Amino acid sequence: MTKAVLFCLWLLLFTNVSGQVNFYHNLSDAAQELTQQKVIYDPSYTRISYPNGDVPADRGVCTDVVIRAYRKLGTDLQKEVHEDMRDHFSLYPRNWHLSAPDKNIDHRRVPNLMVFFKRFGEVKPITDRAGDYLPGDIVCWSLGGGATHIGIVVNKKSTDGKRPLIVHNIGAGQVLADCLFDYTIIAHYRYQGARH
Repeated sequence: MTKAVLFCLWLLLFTNVSGQVNFYHNLSDAAQELTQQKVIYDPSYTRISYPNGDVPADRGVCTDVVIRAYRKLGTDLQKEVHEDMRDHFSLYPRNWHLSAPDKNIDHRRVPNLMVFFKRFGEVKPITDRAGDYLPGDIVCWSLGGGATHIGIVVNKKSTDGKRPLIVHNIGAGQVLADCLFDYTIIAHYRYQGARH
């Protein structure tokens, strides 16, 4: 190959990697912006518009943190998850004994997001090494008793500098917390937005 061709290939690879890095950095920033908004933890079933539906801005659960952060970057997880569940319903958990997708709630359930991110994102290893969790990563935890949780890794560190912080909502609203290893990690993903 000529030097010009090699340079073009390098430039293409660098641009793609740089774009991915910027996306995840922006997702980290979008998640942190959410912590400025006062939100009451409210798991109530709510009828919402479609697409781009959201529960009231002052309400939410852990999944709403992820949904709202991605929406700030132009990805509507309500639409993305609903369309995939509509087309591949049998691949998703039957925890709620539904016979068809429900665009009001499906994207707000951690097990459904886990299937979606596994299908369309990058599945990353679950480790006990803090350095393996990068800004923009999505982490899911088991809280025990069948309860699951989800949050976004951001580009800020714990006070001792050893762990990345997480934006999540486990009952106290959308907060920035040092909780990466506080619960049992059951999934770890990267997803760069709309699949279409």
